[in-house]
Amino acid sequence: MNRIEQGRAGLNRRQFIATGGAAAATAAVGSFVFGFATTAAAQGAAPEINAWVVVQPDERVIVRIARSEMGQGTLTGLAQLVAEELEADWSRVTTEYPTPGQNLARKRVWGNFSTGGSRGIRESHEYVRRGGAAARMMLVQAAADEWKVPATECRAEASVITHAASNRRTTYGKVAAAAAKLSPPANVPLKDPKTWKLAGKRMARLDTVEKTNGSLVYGADLVLPGMLSAAIKDCPVFGGKVKGFDAAKVSAMPGVKKVVAVGDSAVAVVADTWWRAKKALDALPIDYDLGPNAGVQDAAIQAMLREGLTAEQAVVGNRSGNVKSALAGATRRVEAVYSYPHQNHATMEPMNATARWTAERCEVWTPTQNGEAALAAAAEAAGLKPDQCEVYKLPLGGGFGRRGAVHDWVRQAVVIARELPGTPVKLLWSREEDMTHGRYHPVTMCKLTAGLDDKGQLDALHMRISGQSILAGLFPQNVREGRDPVVFQGLNEGGGEAMFGYTVPNLLIDHAMRNPHVPPGFWRGVNLNQNAIYVECFIDEVAHAAGKDPLEFRRALMKNHPKHLAVLEAVATRAGWDKPAADVRGQKVFRGLAQTHGFGSYVAACAEVSVSADGELAIHRIVAATDCGHAVNPQQIEAQIEGSFVYGLGAALFGECTVKDGRIEQTNFDSYPSLLMRHMPKVESIVMPSGGFWGGVGEPTIAVAAPAVLNAIFAATGKRVRELPLRHHSLKRA
Repeated sequence: MNRIEQGRAGLNRRQFIATGGAAAATAAVGSFVFGFATTAAAQGAAPEINAWVVVQPDERVIVRIARSEMGQGTLTGLAQLVAEELEADWSRVTTEYPTPGQNLARKRVWGNFSTGGSRGIRESHEYVRRGGAAARMMLVQAAADEWKVPATECRAEASVITHAASNRRTTYGKVAAAAAKLSPPANVPLKDPKTWKLAGKRMARLDTVEKTNGSLVYGADLVLPGMLSAAIKDCPVFGGKVKGFDAAKVSAMPGVKKVVAVGDSAVAVVADTWWRAKKALDALPIDYDLGPNAGVQDAAIQAMLREGLTAEQAVVGNRSGNVKSALAGATRRVEAVYSYPHQNHATMEPMNATARWTAERCEVWTPTQNGEAALAAAAEAAGLKPDQCEVYKLPLGGGFGRRGAVHDWVRQAVVIARELPGTPVKLLWSREEDMTHGRYHPVTMCKLTAGLDDKGQLDALHMRISGQSILAGLFPQNVREGRDPVVFQGLNEGGGEAMFGYTVPNLLIDHAMRNPHVPPGFWRGVNLNQNAIYVECFIDEVAHAAGKDPLEFRRALMKNHPKHLAVLEAVATRAGWDKPAADVRGQKVFRGLAQTHGFGSYVAACAEVSVSADGELAIHRIVAATDCGHAVNPQQIEAQIEGSFVYGLGAALFGECTVKDGRIEQTNFDSYPSLLMRHMPKVESIVMPSGGFWGGVGEPTIAVAAPAVLNAIFAATGKRVRELPLRHHSLKRA
């Protein structure tokens, strides 16, 4: 093992805010929760101008945000877009979540609530901008009607409407009630992004203060009157069931209210506090039928994947020319096998939901990436119609995909609450439950074979992926003729989502689906993570085998991919690729490159690392470039790049979930370490929007962090690391 220190975190959030923020958090609970339970307009504060905009008499502008905020800044970015078209005074802008129940009742006026795939802004920018523009036009029309002048003679800016010819002015708050009575305009033109004044600018996030003073209420913080708490334990082996449990053994323990069977595989204890519920659950005798997967070992999963590397049957994702013939006639062949493990989302806030159920209505408070999916899960578990249920979205203490497609914890909370009608029950998973019952990053292997011609040019490439399909595990109806399109992220021939960035005359990229029993899920960056490693590290291998500079070798393959090449050139230039890196504390520094296209954006990275004589790795700097088409808030994009590198590097250095006796072995951060501050390199971000398209920023750059570092490690040591995590490998020079 190399000498990357793992360590443990010390001060937690609660300790940090204990002296100042905790009291504020407690005081804020009631107003926060019930303030989001209904929109401002429904509370009688002011009539809405339209679904997106409410203007209060005190000039406060409330922008409704359907997408979820989980630290990525979507809330602020979408508010900027609405406020830009609205011509609002940014200092008076606040936000609120509409509920999925309201969306259902109003025929989905707010559109899609799903927040994932880096789609928060790129798939909703147009209609939210139109919402802001329409509200502005209605406010201006209301002022013009009052003044009896044409609306075309009036101008709006910073929530003030003026009529220059008569030297009159008014404010949004004064005409909001009249504007709300007008019919929305049929034609709503949008601004040219070149004229933006709020959008496209570096703006402070709207939720920063509440987060730093501890007053922001997450799901784990929530307190409702008369609330009870629940702890849950599911069968440790996926696919197993509960045969029985002895509730009498714990029913008399302090605070215990009830022991509940949850589905056919889990048991929960409800008590007056969560700690009492957990202690009782720990003491509860549970008899499991571990099922057919109890004998599965990690070695068997690895063997299954290796078999897929040479299997005759595979589904094609991208093909050109004749790979078999070209490889047979190649002057030189290069071959390598890479692998990527199961990984946990490991959100800082474990899964949780608070539910209150009666025979007529069910309400759920929960952090979710998709309020509508949470509503559907709640209604199903409640045995009620969706219009009899409601979900109140809370800010997420981490999402990364875990709180999006699957809402198992919401179903569990509702099932438990049904046993105590009318009483709110908060279900909070323990860290161990969260670690061992997640939806894991899919496990894959990849065999790559390249053929070089007599000039050292890449003439043929076969890339065989063997491994897990997320769609087969979550949405099997979307797998067509054995093909999961998500597997080929970053490897597609064309399209605006995830294109392969190289032109190879003879190319074959295919997938042999091999699904272990461990449930897969969408994990930040999804399949682009491993695909970028496989491609970028192997291209680096082939470049060195051909005796060529990795940048020059890539340039020759990227002539038909100018946007891919532009971000790669940007990081190489900023890092000074053509000159040796300066030593750091007497250690020589080496560089590595990577680029990809994913979630609609073009990204690249250049990493600088050193490796000491005894194998200690230090990642000093990563230069990252992103072309996302339009940059709504460059400051947020930079923060997203930095945050994605924390997540991506943590996964590359430490992240691995293994299986023993059918169950996940890693149960907490002692066995599943995360990146610490001392591991984090300096990040230099280049935000270079070229316009003409809308790309995502939350996930693309995570994919280039690991391959850039791995390529730099090879430059430093001559060793290729083809299996992650890095902590299993010695980087000590021979």
